[in-house]
Amino acid sequence: MRILLFGATGMIGQRIAAELTARGHEVTGLSRSGPVKGDIRDTATLAPGHDAVVSAIAPPRDGTEPEAPFLAANRALIEGARAAGVRRLVVVGGAGSLQVAPGVDLVDTPGFPEIYKKESLAARSALRLFREVDDLDWTYVSPAAEIAPGERTGRYRLGGDELLTDAEGRSFVSAEDYAVAVADELEKGAHPRRRVTVAY
Repeated sequence: MRILLFGATGMIGQRIAAELTARGHEVTGLSRSGPVKGDIRDTATLAPGHDAVVSAIAPPRDGTEPEAPFLAANRALIEGARAAGVRRLVVVGGAGSLQVAPGVDLVDTPGFPEIYKKESLAARSALRLFREVDDLDWTYVSPAAEIAPGERTGRYRLGGDELLTDAEGRSFVSAEDYAVAVADELEKGAHPRRRVTVAY
């Protein structure tokens, strides 16, 4: 597949690019600061000729309110994919919108770290935006509550809207195995128009 990847120099984006390239896919990796620059707002002009678009961009972390610019970026992604005729989108999501109890999202729990709250709320709003899209085959992939560089084992569990935890109650996945799950989803297309989550 020919895949356009936004956010290719980030912690997760780098690993998605490496995993897809190792599988023989042709990856056009773009970022605002890397060697190959490209903005998600230019999806309409950058995406033609690709089979899928992956967004690994994160909400702004510069102290400003992240929701409005992050929603604008995701709207541009959706509209650009439509204009380019690319139906397949895979989006690196957040964990804050995962449910820990019926009707209770992780981001709304009392112990949720304040430092990540605005970013998580912005990501939840993006998920709601995608859920209104019925003409593209999008998949929103939420990581576990904790994601960090680590080992590529090729193993992971896949869930839906509920936070996945292990026997000790920890919700974790390495960025490498998260990238495996994203690549698997791109290749199989098993969850169109759905949110999935990845954890051990």
